[in-house]
Amino acid sequence: MRPTTARDLLGRTWHAALAAAFLGLLFGVAPASADKIKHSIAVFSGLDKITGRITTFEVGTNETVQFGSLQITERVCYSRPPTEAPRTDTFIEVDNIDPTNHYKRIFTGWMFAGSPSLHALDHPVYDIWLLRCAGTTQLIPETTSSEAPAPATAPQQDAAKPQAPSKPVAPKSEGARRAPAQANGPIEVGPPPGFNPPSQRPAPQRHFEAAPPPSNDDGGF
Repeated sequence: MRPTTARDLLGRTWHAALAAAFLGLLFGVAPASADKIKHSIAVFSGLDKITGRITTFEVGTNETVQFGSLQITERVCYSRPPTEAPRTDTFIEVDNIDPTNHYKRIFTGWMFAGSPSLHALDHPVYDIWLLRCAGTTQLIPETTSSEAPAPATAPQQDAAKPQAPSKPVAPKSEGARRAPAQANGPIEVGPPPGFNPPSQRPAPQRHFEAAPPPSNDDGGF
């Protein structure tokens, strides 16, 4: 039996370190990597393609706001912990109001702050995209099982709605960004897990002007 050498001790230490690192990845890091943070507010930018004006506005969870002829209802906004790869997404519903005051659902699905071109909001005048999540936070641990598919949404129908928004809100800031529209029409997907679509369309709580009103000043002529 030969004596234990420094090389033998170094090899044993190396193998023990590898085993400890593997166990740490298996039991310590992996479950937390899928955690996400739920926020109470989603921050969007809206573009008027005619005037080129950009408006930044906030939408609370289950709140409906109006931007131009669009009504946006935000259902949930998620981000990830600082230790994870950045990812911010929100689930929204967007309705367009025509001149006869009829509503048509043009988008239902997820928007991603890191990839604004992935969503298919097809509108000739307006475009919106997610900037970030804000407000109060709640850590949502992810389950180890695969994410279950969301339930199907209720059928969307055009409907007249005489009720007007409550009050205008001035825009907060401006930026510049634009996501391309998709010619294939809106993409209908299921709502976030646990959400039941309301039986009646809610009235918008706030109204954001997409463009300033025309001036009545004729310059003295």
